[in-house]
Amino acid sequence: MGVVNVTPDSFSDGGRFLDADAAVEHARGLAAEGASILDFGGESTRPGAEPVDAAEERRRVVPVIERVAAAAPRVLLSVDTSKVVVARAALDAGARYVNDVTAFRAEPDLAALVAERGTACCLMHMLGAPRTMQDDPRYDDVVSEVKAFLEARLAFAVEEGVPEERVMLDPGIGFGKTVEHNLELLRRLGEIAAIGRPVVVGTSRKSFLGRLTGRDVGDRVPGTIATSLVAYLNGASVLRVHDVAAVLDALTVTAATVSPGWTRTTATPATS
Repeated sequence: MGVVNVTPDSFSDGGRFLDADAAVEHARGLAAEGASILDFGGESTRPGAEPVDAAEERRRVVPVIERVAAAAPRVLLSVDTSKVVVARAALDAGARYVNDVTAFRAEPDLAALVAERGTACCLMHMLGAPRTMQDDPRYDDVVSEVKAFLEARLAFAVEEGVPEERVMLDPGIGFGKTVEHNLELLRRLGEIAAIGRPVVVGTSRKSFLGRLTGRDVGDRVPGTIATSLVAYLNGASVLRVHDVAAVLDALTVTAATVSPGWTRTTATPATS
């Protein structure tokens, strides 16, 4: 899953792709590198981020999705939003996947929209909200608590009419977690995968990698690759990254080693 941030303030590439032409070109480049999914976001969810109103979020992402849908029809387009009005407009423009970092808590009616449109979705765990999520996050057992949360949100989605087979789950690396919490989730990711739904993991360029390595954001590709491969080996089905080509090359070699017969053409996740 390639990341396309159409925002001025995302932690890694904020502002680089705020211009629609730049965002479209970036998305096409990620598709050419081998992304199976492109995830478009118009509101930053970095720690400390302030919310964006729905009209502005829609203005940022919908024209880009519409243009990329025409240019890359074989790639699954995702809208990274928690707002019904933004998701509806994005789906009308060609998106077929909703990635909600609040797991249908911010606007529960988003579940009904996903059910109505027959799209795939990803439900993520986050402690609190982006503005406050890194203010001393605490758990008794982070893996057990994240798993219980995701099970509950999956059950809610199904109750609202979303078929279970269209739901993916994300433990929310970096969303209300310390370095130790993130590492524990990666180490025990199999417990999340045991829920029975595809697991999405996004470690790409995140701050815990910087704390571990001392590297700035732009120099965290090796750390991203390492944690992405750990996630894959422990049960992740989708890797959400900024550096598609580098991670895909590493994944291809790793998967070919541990899973004979695996090729890049088998990497596209099932969404139905």
